[in-house]
Amino acid sequence: MKKLILTIAALACAVGVYAAPDQAAPGQGKKRVMTQEQKDLQAAMVKKYDANGDGKIDKDERAKISAEDKAAMAKAGIMGGGKKKQQ
Repeated sequence: MKKLILTIAALACAVGVYAAPDQAAPGQGKKRVMTQEQKDLQAAMVKKYDANGDGKIDKDERAKISAEDKAAMAKAGIMGGGKKKQQ
């Protein structure tokens, strides 16, 4: 009887670990899914601020983003994505 209970408990743990693959390990974040509105806003910001034409906004280009555009991106949920400060 003890072996049966132990076997059932082990199987339950194994199924629980296997059934939850959507929970990424720390530092392994999931890929962000953006809405069409967010994609459009991001494309507009890249077009507006990408001075060197590489399709990305680098550190120097990011420094030139206006406060209004930063607020619009933050409101849309596309601002950030950098490293988080550790407390």
